[in-house]
Amino acid sequence: MVKTKQDLIRKVNEVVAASSVCPELKEVGMKYLTGAETDEEPELRKLLFAELEEDVCTLDNVIPFFESEAAEKIFGAEQAKMMTKIAKEKKAAGGKYCICPACTAGGEILDSRDIIE
Repeated sequence: MVKTKQDLIRKVNEVVAASSVCPELKEVGMKYLTGAETDEEPELRKLLFAELEEDVCTLDNVIPFFESEAAEKIFGAEQAKMMTKIAKEKKAAGGKYCICPACTAGGEILDSRDIIE
């Protein structure tokens, strides 16, 4: 759980380091990290949350993609099946967000945004 600004910085570092992060979220995340200890932090945090809301995928979004022919072409049939299985298991266990590292860390930030000190 992300409770403090230091937790947030750690999670944003996870997001921007993830190979699965989209360019827009990586850019906003890097801007946040650069300004996290400045007077600009509150505005940069708002921009970060807005970008996370736009880019972090839910399991309801990614499961149909993992089941698609497009996913088989991108990942290969076996990998797409495995990703589908893992995503469905995560959803059955109460998960909300995509299984990739960027969405996992980004989802933790989104779920904690109201309690971050």
